[in-house]
Amino acid sequence: MRLHRLSITAFGPFGATQEVDFDALSSAGLFLLHGPTGAGKTSVLDAVCFALYGAVPGARQSPGASLRSDHAPPGLPTEVQLELTVGGRRLEVTRSPSQPRPKKRGEGFTMEKAQSRLRGYDPERGWHALSKSHQEIGEELTQLIGMSRDQFCQVVLLPQGDFARFLRADAEARGRLLGRLFDTRRFAAVEERLAELRRGAEAKVTAADERVLALAQRTAQAAGPAGVEAAPVTARPGEPGLAEAVLAWAAIARSTARERLDTAHAALAAAEGRQRAARRALEAERELARLQQRYAETLRRAEALEERRGEHDACQERLERARRADRVAPALELREEAERAYRAASDGLDRARSLLSPELRDAGADRLAELERTFQQELYALDAAREAEERSAEIDGERLRLNREARADDELIRDADAWLADWDTTRTALKERVDASQEAATRAEQLAGLLAPARRRLDAAHRRDALAADVRQAEDRLTGAREQELDARKSWLDLRERRLRGIAAELASGLVAGEPCTVCGSAEHPAPASPGDGHVDRATEERALAAQRSAEEARAHAEQQLGRVRERHAAAETEARGDDGHTSLAVAELQSLADRLADEHAEAHRLAAATNPAREALAAAEREHAERLEQRQEAHGRMSARTAAREALDAEQARLEERIAAARGASASVAEHADRLTRRVARLADAATAVHAEQEAARRRKEADDRLSDAAFKAGFDTPEAAAATLLGAAGQRELQHRVDAWQAEAAAVADRRAERDAREAAESPAARPEAAESVHETAERLLREAASARAAARDRCAELDRLSEQAADEVRRLGPVRQEYERIARLAGLAAGTSADNERKMRLESYVLAARLEQVAAAATARLRRMSSGRYTLVHSDARTGGRRAGLGLHVVDAWTGSERDTATLSGGETFFASLALALGLADVVTEEAGGVRLDTLFIDEGFGSLDDQTLDEVLDVLDSLRERDRSVGIVSHVADLRRRIPARLEVVKERQGSSVRHRL
Repeated sequence: MRLHRLSITAFGPFGATQEVDFDALSSAGLFLLHGPTGAGKTSVLDAVCFALYGAVPGARQSPGASLRSDHAPPGLPTEVQLELTVGGRRLEVTRSPSQPRPKKRGEGFTMEKAQSRLRGYDPERGWHALSKSHQEIGEELTQLIGMSRDQFCQVVLLPQGDFARFLRADAEARGRLLGRLFDTRRFAAVEERLAELRRGAEAKVTAADERVLALAQRTAQAAGPAGVEAAPVTARPGEPGLAEAVLAWAAIARSTARERLDTAHAALAAAEGRQRAARRALEAERELARLQQRYAETLRRAEALEERRGEHDACQERLERARRADRVAPALELREEAERAYRAASDGLDRARSLLSPELRDAGADRLAELERTFQQELYALDAAREAEERSAEIDGERLRLNREARADDELIRDADAWLADWDTTRTALKERVDASQEAATRAEQLAGLLAPARRRLDAAHRRDALAADVRQAEDRLTGAREQELDARKSWLDLRERRLRGIAAELASGLVAGEPCTVCGSAEHPAPASPGDGHVDRATEERALAAQRSAEEARAHAEQQLGRVRERHAAAETEARGDDGHTSLAVAELQSLADRLADEHAEAHRLAAATNPAREALAAAEREHAERLEQRQEAHGRMSARTAAREALDAEQARLEERIAAARGASASVAEHADRLTRRVARLADAATAVHAEQEAARRRKEADDRLSDAAFKAGFDTPEAAAATLLGAAGQRELQHRVDAWQAEAAAVADRRAERDAREAAESPAARPEAAESVHETAERLLREAASARAAARDRCAELDRLSEQAADEVRRLGPVRQEYERIARLAGLAAGTSADNERKMRLESYVLAARLEQVAAAATARLRRMSSGRYTLVHSDARTGGRRAGLGLHVVDAWTGSERDTATLSGGETFFASLALALGLADVVTEEAGGVRLDTLFIDEGFGSLDDQTLDEVLDVLDSLRERDRSVGIVSHVADLRRRIPARLEVVKERQGSSVRHRL
């Protein structure tokens, strides 16, 4: 995994966007991340972890902590973007935490949800989106990196404090850290699974033993007294021998119960014989008592019957008279109905006559009918007058409607006149508004043409000022290059002059005896010259010449650079002056000019935006002017038409009033006069009808009286009143008949019972004594029930004991394999948990695996620790037990100077640092191998270098520098000042009031 680029925005101490170029930093292999305390060095690593895993390292992930920077403006969202290569893929991950943002409408803030985006790079397609899901991105990155967040923070970020604590920690603390890194949860899960299987098997054995004990308890309850005689079972669930003891105890209880069943059979047979004899004696005494009581009761009923004989005769006579009166009942009902009809007709006639005038109350039916016809004809004549009155009311309604319309038109005319009076002023204002908007549009176009050149001049001024500094630097470099060239030329000329002065010695050094001299041609060389002090040879002169030429080339290159920079500065100066060649202005002046033009352009653009609304307002006002003129003209026309209609209505209503006045007479209206006539006609018709009804009812009453007198005489009554007094309803007759029938039935029953011979003979015998026989029988019954109950209980007890014994035997058979399985699993679980005697070192399975990993880590760490400590220290793994604790995770250091092995907690501060660093690097190698060989091209080491002396620091840096093999880069996070001198590639975190920032020092 290699990191390329990190972008941090409003994150932690960084209030603005900061870019970290890891490619540039990693090119040196070893780079330093430094800055003052609290500047945010660790926050850079937090940002890397947050981009990859959506969370910062666990030690800094406190509840309620916010990742958003307090220095960031409200509108700048918190975001981290990381570009990296992992698993052969170039990826870009962007994450934003849950954070408040300003509301789009209104004031206040709203909570923005966390967001994640993942992009991939393809040479053919370029950058393309992969996912926006938190879960998918997390799974994808975790699978590619091959490590969890904890493993990544422990392996890639290398927190030294954790490993210092790891060195001094006990076995339990080491186990927790190693278990988190190597993910030994599967071995812990095996331990838990075995423990769970052991608990399950133990529960099955215990449950089976409890079932067997429960059967034993039920057997004891079923055995009753027989169970007391046998020795009780004292074993507890889970103890060996429980099943055999229960089976033996159950066999004894069954044998005792069968003996008691035989005794119960014999007792039951004797009790049955006694009970049969007592029952026969009791039945004989009860029959004698019954017959004696029956005869005595018959005598009492005969006496009571004679006492009620007179009442019986009276009832029978009254029943016969009532049946004769029933023949007169229809005539009586007819007479009563005729009487009711006559009284109703008479009352109706009185009510009808009371509504007539006094002179008509005694009139006959013919007179009343004649008056009804007269008033009905007069009522018919009022129909035309009633229609005229209705039409007059309609005319009043039409006149009111015309008045309402007239008022509405008057209001419309006044409103239109008032609006039209201001029309000229309104139209002028709207036209001025349109003209102003058009002028603003023209002004905006002009300002837009001025604003772009002003901004270009401002940009050119910025470049001009920046290039002015470049010109000064280039001039300084050219001056230095010229001085170096002069010095090199002077040195070369000096060396050349010195060589020329000693050229004879140089030529003499090439003379060979017997060969001619290259200068004079002589083969003899009697006194060749020898080199003197300060002699310069050819090679020295040539090196000086090469240095002079190199200095000349450097000077020429500096002149070229100065020329190019001056050209760019002149171009920027010209562009800053503008097209019209104004005097060059300062950046502040150009900025002020650009801002003023921008403000004027914005204001003009705002006014120009109102052009269309102003035109639309003018067009709408002109349409409204035409509409109001038209409405006013139409209102005047309607007023003229209403005047003519009102005159026609007045003439029509005058004619109708004359006709109505003639028809209504003294009444207020025709309708009132017609209503009075209608009531009078109805009263006359009701009175005539009532007279006829009263006469018809009197005739029917007389006929009913005649029929009633004839029916009473035929039934044998002197008067109709006597027959009416004798009448008796159907219920009364049934009651009398029942009383007569009951007396006769009782008389027949008494006669039959007095004729029974058994009852007379029993009455002559001595009095019966059923109570004594009952007592004897009850005693026999009780003894029989007790014997039967004892026999049934003994039989049920034997059957229940047989059934429970079979169940116990079945449970014991099923318990055998369960107990064997439990013993096997218990041995295996104890071995994995370290509690078994077979596990001599009391090591749990997870601890055993972690011990193997720790041994690998110690071996990998020793390779670097020996180099850091100049071969003095070696880390070794120890599986020895200390005290009563379990073994397997011990860690010792071997000191080569003393040859002794001691605990890592005895190391000094500096020794602890490089030992923990070696341990961290070794652990990183082992975890990487465990993760599937994922290549980690970028590592970070956080703090701890301040405790080292210079020599140890050099050795540690040599070890870290060796990590660059195969293009691996290492970042050191430290504020130690000496590291800035030793590590040239640096990323500096600067702490400022408005928020921290980063600077690359390459």
